Amino acid sequence: MSVFASPRFLPRVMWADAASCAATGALQVAFTGALAALTGLPAPLLVGTGIFLLAYAAAAALMAMRRTPPRTLIGLVVLGNFGWAVACVALLVSGMFPVTAVGIAWVLAQAVCVVVLAELQWTGLRRTRGAGRMAMA
Repeated sequence: MSVFASPRFLPRVMWADAASCAATGALQVAFTGALAALTGLPAPLLVGTGIFLLAYAAAAALMAMRRTPPRTLIGLVVLGNFGWAVACVALLVSGMFPVTAVGIAWVLAQAVCVVVLAELQWTGLRRTRGAGRMAMA
């Protein structure tokens, strides 16, 4: 059995999503001033997105704990993760803020992370859908 076909694959990806969001959110909330100075991003943006990430991390952890992953919610998570990546790129391209090189790296790291997670979540959804059809046959 491949790692992607494991019934625990999707919950593990959701745990990874929860952990990465909790870590990023905690950093942005706890070290807002330092991150604002290092990145060139405004403190209110860092705090607001940090709080959102902490709330999202809790929701992702709840999804990961479920015996049967909530497919519809995880589908929305996939869309949200791709949307977050688009918003990250749009933020950098817009030139709205005097983002530093560290800020560019911070924002691009988030974009890359969520794209990878979204792809893994999508893969997990496709694999579990196929497994469900095979079980019904």
